[in-house]
Amino acid sequence: MSVDALKLNLLEKLKQEHRFWSFKDDSIKEVSDDILIEKTLLYLDMDEIKQLFSIYPLKKIKQVWLDYLIPQGDYLYTLNRFLAWYFFKIKKPDAYIKAMETRHLNKLLR
Repeated sequence: MSVDALKLNLLEKLKQEHRFWSFKDDSIKEVSDDILIEKTLLYLDMDEIKQLFSIYPLKKIKQVWLDYLIPQGDYLYTLNRFLAWYFFKIKKPDAYIKAMETRHLNKLLR
């Protein structure tokens, strides 16, 4: 399956999950890569998350995770812990997540 077909597949699944309720139908195809990655990590299952790694490099997916999911702290703690361990192969997810949350807060305070 081509990269574009994989992206459309993920967008369609997110649409079925009503994650783009505020978008006009034609504008969904113009969703940024960051939003597609973020919403897939948040709302779709393992198989769909694995598809992300066929579309984007690990570094890109991890950066979106660090920028959008990690700052949500306790609200997404269990999900972030799982993503850190399973997809990003982080040996000590709790310590890593805590360090990234602290880094994010320090950026905001500067």
